[in-house]
Amino acid sequence: MIYFRSEVKKSGVDTRRLKTVARTLLREVEEGDSAISISLVDDTEIHALNREHRGKDKPTDVLSFPLYEPGEEAHPHAERLLGDIVISVDTARRQAAEYDAPLQNEIYRLLIHGVLHVLGHDHEEPDERTRMEAEERRLAAAIGMPWPYDDHASA
Repeated sequence: MIYFRSEVKKSGVDTRRLKTVARTLLREVEEGDSAISISLVDDTEIHALNREHRGKDKPTDVLSFPLYEPGEEAHPHAERLLGDIVISVDTARRQAAEYDAPLQNEIYRLLIHGVLHVLGHDHEEPDERTRMEAEERRLAAAIGMPWPYDDHASA
C-alpha cells in the first residue's frame, strides 16, 4: 500500500506514476507486502522538518523516517508500514535542472534514496555509501530510469 499526500499545488509530478513506481520499488527490495507513506512538500515545510528532526537549519531534498529497525518484524496481524518519505518538489526541481533531467526522474531518484533509508541503508561511511549507491543504481535500472550522476561525477 502506498499512502500519498501532496502539499504542492500543480507540482508537475505525475502522482499516479509515482505511486506505481513506489510499488515496483517495494517489490524490488522484497517488501512487496509492506507499505510506505510518501509526501510531496515545498522547501518551507522540508526546512522545518529538517531543523526539527536533524538539527539542520536548511531545506533538503528528501527525508526518511523509518518505523522499524533493520530486520525488525511487524506484528503478524498488522500492516508493515516501513516509514515516511518526504520529498521537496522545490529542491527536486532545482536538482533536476542541474542534472538536465526531467523533474519526474529526480522525484524517482529521491524516492529510491528514501526507500533505501527507511530500510536501514546509510551513506555516512565510504563503504556504506558504495553499497547504497550500487543499490540506488540497481533500483533505477529496475524502473527503467537512467542514472543522473554518470555525466556529473565531477560536479
